[in-house]
Amino acid sequence: MQTAPTASPSITGALRAVESLLLGGGQRTARRNAWSAVLEDRGRARDRAEAQHVLEAVAGTAPQAT
Repeated sequence: MQTAPTASPSITGALRAVESLLLGGGQRTARRNAWSAVLEDRGRARDRAEAQHVLEAVAGTAPQAT
């Protein structure tokens, strides 16, 4: 599975510093967990689409627009 491009360390560090000032620890953790879940869902959706294309190619059917 491919990972999404990441921000440069300086931008990431600055955003985390602002986040730590604005949010409590629990909220920060919840946001990170939610974002991780979003990325995992995107990865699973991409994997499902790739598998569908492979199965359609093996079955000899043309892929249809979704």
